Amino acid sequence: MPAEVDHAALFAATPSPYLVLRPDLVIVDVNRAYLEATGRTRDDLIGQHVFQAFPDNPNDPEADGTRNLNASLHRVLSTRKQDTMALQKYDIPVVLRPGEFEERWWSPVNTPVMGADGQVAWIIHRVEDVTAFVKAHQAGNLTGVRVGKRLGAAQTLEAELYARARELQRLNEELRQANTREREVAVTLQEAMLHAPDLAHHPHDVAVRYLPAIGSLNVCGDWYDVVDIPPDQVALAVGDVIGHGLEAAAVMGMLRSALSAAIRALERPAQALEVLGLYARSIEGALGTTAVKAVVDRRSHLITYSCAGHPPPVLAHPDGRVELLDRATDPPLGARPMHVPRPQASIPYAPGDTLVLYTDGLIERRKEDIDVGLDRLTRALAECGSLGAERLADTLLTKLGVAGGGRDDIALIVVRL
Repeated sequence: MPAEVDHAALFAATPSPYLVLRPDLVIVDVNRAYLEATGRTRDDLIGQHVFQAFPDNPNDPEADGTRNLNASLHRVLSTRKQDTMALQKYDIPVVLRPGEFEERWWSPVNTPVMGADGQVAWIIHRVEDVTAFVKAHQAGNLTGVRVGKRLGAAQTLEAELYARARELQRLNEELRQANTREREVAVTLQEAMLHAPDLAHHPHDVAVRYLPAIGSLNVCGDWYDVVDIPPDQVALAVGDVIGHGLEAAAVMGMLRSALSAAIRALERPAQALEVLGLYARSIEGALGTTAVKAVVDRRSHLITYSCAGHPPPVLAHPDGRVELLDRATDPPLGARPMHVPRPQASIPYAPGDTLVLYTDGLIERRKEDIDVGLDRLTRALAECGSLGAERLADTLLTKLGVAGGGRDDIALIVVRL
């Protein structure tokens, strides 16, 4: 049997400086190398917010250490991926001389540690002190002929690499800002187009949710729609456009509006999807879109539905039974070269049943078969199907680990019938 490893001793002895942060950026652990690099003690740091322990140098008007580190740490929280920063000037307070700061240059890497719920439980902040290297080259400003005259060939190459790293950091930050602006515009447009009717006075207990993808440009292709058809029908739809960003938001808006109009003019969900498929052929970026349409009839107590390449809706009963609405599934919009009538099916429901429509971001996980996610959803509904629509919507998002968003957009409709 292999000997048991003392991970606490390993962490303490690691030669690289390490700091461990909670998601709220409070310091919870630190190794000896970090204490030696900063001249601090554990009592100085444990329980402190990282930027209270290490504020910007107030005497340096160009100090941007806290801003850059804060941006990196929040990227880790949102993307759940490691974030490597370029070399960073981040002065630290001099312990024995209050109010004074010492110039320091660091090479930081921030790494997430995931908890059992799939969320970031801690962040490991690893740094290497490169102050000596930077100070040895500062006189030559790290570029141009002056550096070449003062340094040997190897040192000149190191200096050039350093200068390129700083430039790459600047360009990456500009790209992040541009992507963030596009994402914000796209999400704003998406939310404006997803305006729902006044669900508070709806005949059914209805809840809707839209969560844009976290840490990704793959946003704004999903939609939901709730349409009242007098006197006693309600039409429900969710869909997913393949593209992302502003283009996907625009395509989504056109398809959503077209399907909403089609179901008002045509009684059958399959006919509405056929019309939408023909319309999609005339819109760039619309082919391959998936959608599902369901009509709930309060007189006949029937749900009539049709799916275009979309995950099946789920009907949950108060006794814990769960049924997949998968008897009318067809390829996505525009997948066939010629127009073919789409299938349609109906299923009876009883008062107290719950109907759930969703997009694949709710159940799909990377490197996992979609049936695994679908089973996770049906088990959650079997356990919690008796909840009201609003509570159930939030419970499903939590149980499936996407309450704060996932790697893909999520659109969700929950209807207590």
